Amino acid sequence: MTPTTAVGDVLERSRALCLPLFHQAIERLPASIRSAAAYHLGWIEADGKPSPERGGKGVRPALAVLSAEAAWASPEVGAPGAVAVELVHNFSLLHDDLMDGDTERRHRPTVWALWGPSLALLTGDALCTLAVEVLLSTPNPAAPAAARALEEATAEMIAGQADDLAFEARRAVSVEECMAMSTAKTGALLGCAASIGALLAGAPPATVRALRDFGRHLGVAFQAVDDLLGIWGDPARTGKPAGNDIRQRKKSMPIVAALAAGDDESRELDALLFGDPARENGRSNGHRSSPDPAKTGPFLAPPQWAPPPPRPLSDAEVARATALVEACGGKDWTAARAKAHLDAALGSLERARLSALPRRALADLAVYVVERES
Repeated sequence: MTPTTAVGDVLERSRALCLPLFHQAIERLPASIRSAAAYHLGWIEADGKPSPERGGKGVRPALAVLSAEAAWASPEVGAPGAVAVELVHNFSLLHDDLMDGDTERRHRPTVWALWGPSLALLTGDALCTLAVEVLLSTPNPAAPAAARALEEATAEMIAGQADDLAFEARRAVSVEECMAMSTAKTGALLGCAASIGALLAGAPPATVRALRDFGRHLGVAFQAVDDLLGIWGDPARTGKPAGNDIRQRKKSMPIVAALAAGDDESRELDALLFGDPARENGRSNGHRSSPDPAKTGPFLAPPQWAPPPPRPLSDAEVARATALVEACGGKDWTAARAKAHLDAALGSLERARLSALPRRALADLAVYVVERES
C-alpha cells in the first residue's frame, strides 16, 4: 500500500524535522563506524558516494513526533526521542541481518555482507549507545525519564529477540509463546516510539500509558503483517525471495498457527519443515540442540548447533509448505490477529485526551502500517 497523501505528508514532515539531528548524531561516531552507519541508513553507497535511497519508512520517528504533538507540544519536542528510537531500531536491524544470515536489505547488500560481521556488530553497538546519548544531551528535564523508557524498551526487545533465537532449538512453539515473543520483539520499541514524545512533553502518566499501549498493539499488528509478507510478499516490494520465512524455517505467526492446527496437513507441514521426528530421534535436522537443565545448574548454556546443517528446501517444497500453511489456517489467523491488534491500538487512542489532528494522524499511520505491502 502506497501511503495516502496525509500519511506521506506526516512521514515527510517527520523526516525533514529529524534528519538534521540524525546527521549530527551520526557525526559523533568514529569514521569507519560512521561510514557503515550512513550506508546502512541509506545515506551513502558502499563507495561513499551519496545515495538516492531514502532508507526505511520512518514510521517510528513519525510516531514519536506525533506523540509530542498529541500531548499538546511542538513537534520539535519529540525530535530527540524520534532519533533515539530510530537509532535503536537500526541497531537491531544490523544485528538481525547478521543473526539471520540476510545478505540483502532494501535491495542492497547488508553491512555484514559487505564488510564482515565485526564491523556490523560494532556499528549496531555504537548506534544503541548513541541513542541514549542523544536523549541525555537534550536540554529537557524529562530527558532522563525518556532515556529510562528507551532502555527498558530496548531490554524487552532484546529479550524478545533471545526468545526468537531460542525457538530455533525447539521443534514445538506454542501460539501463546509466539505472540509473547512478538509483543516483546516488535511491540516494545513501537510502544516506546509512540509515547516517548509525550514523555518529553511532560504529559500525564495516563496519556503516556495510553500512547504506549497504542504503540505496543500496533507493534504486534506490524509483526503479524511482516510475518505474512515473509511468506506471501511480492519479492519486488519486499526485497526478499518468495516464501523467505518458509525457506528459513522461521517460527513466525502463520507457521506456528498452522502447526498448532493438529490435523494431517499440519503434521505434513511439520515433517516437511523439520524432518520426521521418528527418524530424527528428537534432534530436528539443523536446529540448535537445547541443553539439559538438569546438567547445567542455575545458568543455561547457550544452545549448540546440531549437525548436520538443514538441507535447503527446494522450490517445490517451499510451494507445498506455503500451501499447507494456508490450508491449516495460518494465513487467515495471522491476518485476523493483525486486525484485532490494530483495533486495540485505535481503541487505546480513545483513552486519553489528545490533540485532535495528531490523534487522527496516529490512527492513519497505524492503518497504513497494517495495510502496507512491503
